[in-house]
Amino acid sequence: MNIRDFLIRFAITFAVTFVVSAIVVYLWNLVRYGDGAFNWYMTFVLAITVGIILPLVEVLRSRSQQ
Repeated sequence: MNIRDFLIRFAITFAVTFVVSAIVVYLWNLVRYGDGAFNWYMTFVLAITVGIILPLVEVLRSRSQQ
């Protein structure tokens, strides 16, 4: 896997994680506190972390199988 593939996988994983975590955080705040608010910091941190970890795990897994 080259750097271009890694960046594409990172972008896709980041986007999906960002959208899902934003929805979950919004619904959690709506149910828990009665106020529909976003926690942008937590959403970005989670999306960046998962966006880096999942493609990296896939790269390491493919290298170990070769």
